[in-house]
Amino acid sequence: MRVWFVSAALALMCMAQNAAAGTILIVGDSISAGFGLDTRLGWVSLLEQRLEREGHDDRVVNASISGDTSAGGQARLPALLTEHKPDVVIVELGGNDGLRGQPPAQLQQNLAAMIDAAKTAGAKVLLLGMQLPPNYGVRYTEAFARVYTQLADEKQIALVPFFLEGVGGHPELMQADGLHPAAAGQKRLLDNVWPALKPLL
Repeated sequence: MRVWFVSAALALMCMAQNAAAGTILIVGDSISAGFGLDTRLGWVSLLEQRLEREGHDDRVVNASISGDTSAGGQARLPALLTEHKPDVVIVELGGNDGLRGQPPAQLQQNLAAMIDAAKTAGAKVLLLGMQLPPNYGVRYTEAFARVYTQLADEKQIALVPFFLEGVGGHPELMQADGLHPAAAGQKRLLDNVWPALKPLL
């Protein structure tokens, strides 16, 4: 009889832990998709390891696609929210918009729609900001960077001002194309994200 009670108690504990575990949905582009890398070395895999190491049961769903834009992310997000019912949505998009010279106002509109959709679905949002190389011109690069800070203020969401802080512009941490972080830079990417993500868990 005692064995039965112990087994039942363990089963209830497992059920409680599973019920408490959340889902983190990452909607990003090639940087979060691990372009050019063994995905096991990417920052998203490192995040899963850190969550486990720190005692979090959250499940990570990486819905990042290389080459994706904010328009693509906006189009994909409703189905992802329905399928995964995330507690936290990390939005890592905009770099490809900027590299294609798309208007910052359009980027802001697309990201705002994603934030609103995620919040309506009951999820907390973490926005990962991007910045462009100076060769795109001061006026454009400043307007682009402001999109993220303005959205964070207006929508009252968590923000990493520059996701590639400490990685971009450092050749030893970047792949040969100069656009994608190498394996050596992935831990720094996670370190940039973690302080903003942890309070949302």
